[in-house]
Amino acid sequence: MTLEISSGYASAIGTRASNEDFCGIVTPQGVLLEAKGVVAALADGVGSGGGGREAAEYSVRGLLADYYATPDTWAIPYAFDRVLRSINRWLLAQSFSQYDAHRLVSTLSAVVLRGDRFVVAHIGDSRVYLLRDRKLRQLTADHVWDKPEMQHVLKRAMGLDQHLVLDFLDDVLQAGDVFLLVSDGVWEVLGDKAMQAVLDVEQEPQHVADKLVEQVAAKKGQDNATALVLKVRRPGETNRHYASVEARHLAVPERLKAGQVLDQFEVLELLHESQSSLLYRVRHIATQQQLVLKTLPPALRDDLASREGLLVEEWLAKSIVSRYFPQVLPLSGKERHSLYYVMTFHDGATLQQHLQHDRHFSITDAVQIGIRLGKALGTLHRMNIIHRDIKPDNIHLDSEEKLRLLDLGVALNPATMRAEGRPGTPSFIAPELFSGEQASCQSDLYAVGVTLYHLLTRKYPYGEIEPFQNPRFTEPVPPTRYRPDIPQWLENILLKAVAKNPSKRFETAEEWVISLSKAEYAVTVPYRQAPLTESNPMLLWQMGMVVSLLINFLLLFLLLAA
Repeated sequence: MTLEISSGYASAIGTRASNEDFCGIVTPQGVLLEAKGVVAALADGVGSGGGGREAAEYSVRGLLADYYATPDTWAIPYAFDRVLRSINRWLLAQSFSQYDAHRLVSTLSAVVLRGDRFVVAHIGDSRVYLLRDRKLRQLTADHVWDKPEMQHVLKRAMGLDQHLVLDFLDDVLQAGDVFLLVSDGVWEVLGDKAMQAVLDVEQEPQHVADKLVEQVAAKKGQDNATALVLKVRRPGETNRHYASVEARHLAVPERLKAGQVLDQFEVLELLHESQSSLLYRVRHIATQQQLVLKTLPPALRDDLASREGLLVEEWLAKSIVSRYFPQVLPLSGKERHSLYYVMTFHDGATLQQHLQHDRHFSITDAVQIGIRLGKALGTLHRMNIIHRDIKPDNIHLDSEEKLRLLDLGVALNPATMRAEGRPGTPSFIAPELFSGEQASCQSDLYAVGVTLYHLLTRKYPYGEIEPFQNPRFTEPVPPTRYRPDIPQWLENILLKAVAKNPSKRFETAEEWVISLSKAEYAVTVPYRQAPLTESNPMLLWQMGMVVSLLINFLLLFLLLAA
């Protein structure tokens, strides 16, 4: 079932010298409609002389164009926030460089209709209303000062401040919903009751928009007046990932043997087996290309969550085009009759396999691996994907020593609506995740730091952690205790990466890469052990109590002796 809407808009200049309002709507079709939805936006520029109109038009046009260029892995609020922050920086730069007397400032209200949900993004004093069950409800708040003499002065707007703060609302769509986006030249003149009266009489969005603007003119409204109306004829499918639907129709194949053919692939050998997956080396019959086929063990054939998870993993992997990741072979529904996906095959071994074969990693080897791993992680994080299972087993070096990051099976991405948890190997899991905090870029970077630490020392900064343990973290052991040839600058980098407190670690993968790339020329801050008040306040309190008791006993002894 596909989302169906109708829309209309109208705008009038009023008594002003120019129209500072601007609105727009994009109604894509097919895959883009399912992935991104319909977007409508309205902006009301502040001031005159061209600056307000330019700010309003640039905000709307920039949002409508750039939103559809964002990765599908970005959730709608995240995509809006990233796009509008960029637009806000441009408005501020233009204000200071070209407009001495006129700032480029504008309100902005936008609605995204996708599947069976809608998202509202808003800043300023334009408004978004929803008419449902014959009741008109305001969905946005006016960002103006609450003092009577400053009710028209914006405290939040596009181009007003470097720190952009947007309001977001996410809710369910219903058939018959009508969204009304209006500038203050409409809602301030007519009021909610008059606007609802028009919506009660007029059925077509274009007629509603025209009537609202006409009534503003009839009431001698002086400001620009703009109305944009969206009516939901039919909501789309539930906003679950496509994998949730496809996984129900694809059966998990039986265990495969060398020589068997599955669709267009001949099985060559079993590469890897675990409780959650099977990996086979296969050959494409038509092209003779060797590939890796990943599927589920037959024991999970009835586990819908695992089946969905495999196809979500495929979708995430397909969205990443980078030399640091295996590339997924696109398969149409006609080419695939079982539950699996296929990716490129590369000769070589994982870092864990190198360790098991007693490979000695030099300082140069480890630094180069760390740099490439950081670049791979940066690619993921820019797409708003958290890996959550970085470890030597999931890092592959091919026969040419090219690095690839494997296994997105537990990757966290808001666009896929995946359930959270605490997956991964305990010794590589960041301390805050044991306390129930959400996985983040810093927790991935912690795992990268532990991985490099382990490559060099075969040890772990906080000791090996078993799955049944609930560890207590104190201070990481300096890697030079196990391997004295590690230079001081590298030790500082490793200890910063595995710091107990996330705020003490590297902020981004790019910062990690730069630090390693500078090597001994970097100005590295020596690792500072956290004071007892920060690392273990309970121990400090207990020591204080013991000292206090000893002093009291001493005083009592002296008193009795006297």
